[in-house]
Amino acid sequence: MARTPKPWFRSSRRLWFVTIDGVQHNLGPDKSAAFERFHQLMTRPKQVQVTTSESFAELADRYLDWVQKKRSPDTYEWYRYRLERFVRKYPDLKAADIRPHHIEAWVDDYNFSVTSRRNYMRSVKRCLSWSVKQGLIAQNPAQTLEIPSGDRKEVFFTAQQVKTLLQNVQNDSLRDLIVTTWETGCRPQESLRVEARHVDLENSRWVIPKREAKSKRMARVIYLNERALEITKRLVERYPTGRLFRNSSGTPWTTDAVNCAFQIVRYRMCQNEMKERGIEITPQQIAEKIKTLSQTKKSCGKSVPKTITELRVEAKRKLIAKLALELTPQYSLYALRHSWATQALLRGVDPLTVAILMGHEDPSMLTKVYQHLSLNPKHMLAEAERATRVG
Repeated sequence: MARTPKPWFRSSRRLWFVTIDGVQHNLGPDKSAAFERFHQLMTRPKQVQVTTSESFAELADRYLDWVQKKRSPDTYEWYRYRLERFVRKYPDLKAADIRPHHIEAWVDDYNFSVTSRRNYMRSVKRCLSWSVKQGLIAQNPAQTLEIPSGDRKEVFFTAQQVKTLLQNVQNDSLRDLIVTTWETGCRPQESLRVEARHVDLENSRWVIPKREAKSKRMARVIYLNERALEITKRLVERYPTGRLFRNSSGTPWTTDAVNCAFQIVRYRMCQNEMKERGIEITPQQIAEKIKTLSQTKKSCGKSVPKTITELRVEAKRKLIAKLALELTPQYSLYALRHSWATQALLRGVDPLTVAILMGHEDPSMLTKVYQHLSLNPKHMLAEAERATRVG
């Protein structure tokens, strides 16, 4: 066990010293001041020493190879997507040169929610932590990075809001995925992985075997109402093998692809909302935004200046994307699942049945996740009256 550093007095020089992490510090001749200086040194973050000369891109490749072998395909894709975006921003950054401000600046490029910001930061920090455990680097250079706590999502969409969403979806394959999630309350990982072999048309359901289900302890059954059943039948005929939900080019949807598609829809909805409200992006706003943009881009591996047209288009696009955060809801498959559960509870479906239909092993999950129902006075009053109604 490493010994705790303690100040010591060198009588030959009449000075106090302390050795911390192999570095000797002169604390001065006065004992009180020396100990105060010692406590200040002990509270400072340790200086990070990274021994590898590899770039972060090389470390990321090593880590992704490991994840691909040791973890699920979805976990691999989750890390690959985020780490590749970090590498695109810092293609030549050495692992030894990474600092928390690099990660902060990268995440600041996006209009992220707190949870998304947290996930992006975690992906880089986790890669560096793994590199330490593998002996590729001596210490994690991002160990002092402060990662925000995730927000609990309590997003609820009404039937009208979902209808408005679907009106702005131009992609039929995305519409099928949205409608099925809204009508069944299934998890995104279930709809994105379901195949024809999981479909039980006779009983209007999907049956995901225990070994493929989330808990690995029991089979997951998703029951299909009329609309979801119609979509499932059509997709089974089109894709008798492999995953059912695919994009317009026939490639299976991934979580990140779906999220990108939602962002495109949200951008379109924002443009419509701006038109209805008479909101315009002014030339002055665009000029100010251009000042904050990178003036160069990568082309064939070289850095070249962006044209003024490219800068104006980029500035306007980012200004509209920022407005979208204020003017339009943030749709996602998980938010649609939460909305399904909320609608079911509001319509009087008993919580145990809702929990079973959602695939919760523990019905108490409903009380933890759907506490926002207690903030609906009309619903709570109706339930209070129903609880004491006679006959």
